[in-house]
Amino acid sequence: MKAGEANGATTGELDRRIAELLAAGETSRAATVALRTLGPEVFGFLAGVLGQSDAEEVFSAFSERLWKSLDTFEGRCSVRTWGYVLARHEIGRHRRGARRHERGRVPISEYEEVLAVARSSSSSALGSAKRSALVKLRDELSVEDRTLLVLRVDRNLAWDEIALAFAEKPESTTPEDRKRESARLRKRFQLVKEKLVARARDGEGH
Repeated sequence: MKAGEANGATTGELDRRIAELLAAGETSRAATVALRTLGPEVFGFLAGVLGQSDAEEVFSAFSERLWKSLDTFEGRCSVRTWGYVLARHEIGRHRRGARRHERGRVPISEYEEVLAVARSSSSSALGSAKRSALVKLRDELSVEDRTLLVLRVDRNLAWDEIALAFAEKPESTTPEDRKRESARLRKRFQLVKEKLVARARDGEGH
């Protein structure tokens, strides 16, 4: 997916639509639009980091979190970036063994429809990629490094957006915090790339 696009809608178009709905007090409808637009893209991200089965569980938690968070969303980043912030934090909760404390926050018809589209989109993408050697090597990385790689390479997020996704408390992150975190993540990304190159060379030597 190209930078700035989310399931056919540009980031700017999605932001304007969500802002209009929130201003009109239509929070539920805004959440529906956000979930329908971002759902397949975010599910693909989760599948790339966690694998298909764990991605479904985390996607369910992400959907609930998105549904609850939009009424307090202040627009300090794009809705797309906020979606990845929530998704990345749900990955962390999943790895810590945290279970969803609420169920049924997302209308079941909306969730099932979006999940069906997300599964289909993810399967098509995986099939067309043919599981290249690079993808197989990527699967051997840590979850954090896979997350960084997918957000930067597959989703083409800007570094300050990735820094926000990695922040422990994104709602209180300052521009200076994001700048420092961006610099740290750039260095980490370079190390990840070097690691992948080294592993690929080792594989060619066998």
